[in-house]
Amino acid sequence: MSEKSKSIIKPQAISGFPEWLPALRRAEQQWQDTARRVFERYGFCSIETPSVEALDVIAAKGVVDKEIYVLNRLQADDDDRGEARLALHFDQTVPLARYVAQYFNDLAFPFKRYQMQRVWRGDRPQDGRFREFYQYDIDVIAVDNLPLHFDAEMPLIIFDLINELGIQGVRLHISNRKVLLGFMAGIGIADAAPVVRIIDKLDKVGAKGVREMLTQSGLLNPTQIEKCLALAAIQESDAAALQKKITVLGVENDMLAEGTSELAFVLGYLKDLPRGAVMADLSIARGLDYYTGTVYEGRFVDDPGFGSVIAGGRYDDLASSYINKKLPGVGISLGATRLFSKLLKENKLPQLAPSPTQVLVTLPSEELRHAAQTTAQKLRARGINAEVYHAPQKYDRQLNYANKKQIPYVWFPDSHAVKNMATGEQSPADANTWLP
Repeated sequence: MSEKSKSIIKPQAISGFPEWLPALRRAEQQWQDTARRVFERYGFCSIETPSVEALDVIAAKGVVDKEIYVLNRLQADDDDRGEARLALHFDQTVPLARYVAQYFNDLAFPFKRYQMQRVWRGDRPQDGRFREFYQYDIDVIAVDNLPLHFDAEMPLIIFDLINELGIQGVRLHISNRKVLLGFMAGIGIADAAPVVRIIDKLDKVGAKGVREMLTQSGLLNPTQIEKCLALAAIQESDAAALQKKITVLGVENDMLAEGTSELAFVLGYLKDLPRGAVMADLSIARGLDYYTGTVYEGRFVDDPGFGSVIAGGRYDDLASSYINKKLPGVGISLGATRLFSKLLKENKLPQLAPSPTQVLVTLPSEELRHAAQTTAQKLRARGINAEVYHAPQKYDRQLNYANKKQIPYVWFPDSHAVKNMATGEQSPADANTWLP
């Protein structure tokens, strides 16, 4: 094919799949480093699982089919159906359950792990919603019984993280699925799951929208609808006041009582967090079917329409597809890419240089290449990031390169001097002792 007839494909970003220029990628890596430090401070270890899991396992956990990306080979044989049953993971909780079951005999329980990986969902791309994005997850899994204090520890850890990331104005809304399910059983609702999924849309469509959806569904009578909406309207930061508001509704059920007690315990455990940081919110249901107790959603107080940036909850039987043991767990997740994109849009991310290089060692001539390399190696050996300019070009071009990459210092091996690019000052320097 001749140069004239060569077809040029215009490069363009794929909607919903974010990518960053080097300066923003460095900021994203700083977030990951911060999360790693915070999670390990609480005794969590890191794991990484494959990007794919069995499709039938993912779909069995309450994931909407249209949100799953299925993996197929382009050149697959007609009778090759094996890879069609693989899907990119929707979250990191289902892969964790499979991982814990597979390596059960090699793990110490309670197993505390953190995971920072991409996940994939077939959502329609919009502000704050992506098809590929990072989640920072922490989970604790135990054998047979998981103490309730772990449910309360999750918010403490996530608030430590967002504080260290410099993120302000996030409130964590906490509920308990037992409250909602027990309440529904107490007012005669036999099949609560579809009702829960509708109520979980309260933050998107409001009480009027949920009332209309429930009415159209035919699942509840008008009295039941109003009682469910009355429960979902309860928001309270004080544990005793929360219990009183639930009791006033006049519904008695053992599961409701158990869930109310658990929620009050978690709320009381978090009383030392800043005022307004945490609130019991009985409209929080979390649509995924595997949650069985405490559930979390974190939103911006001044921008609730942006949606949740923190989510998670307790699950009592997530690993039953893999192992004949009861492995209850609780986890919480930070929607890192969603948060990152919001702060980017608001110009609240740290302004970093596109390169981690601290010193550019110039190359005056080929004859001085060895001297330049020796200088760079001495700096690197002392923990200073250094690169040697790639060609013996005029100093103006080498300095322009340093400016474009925002490298703060330039080293001249022929004169044993270093230049501060911010101030323009140049002074003698020894690579064995100099510090930036």
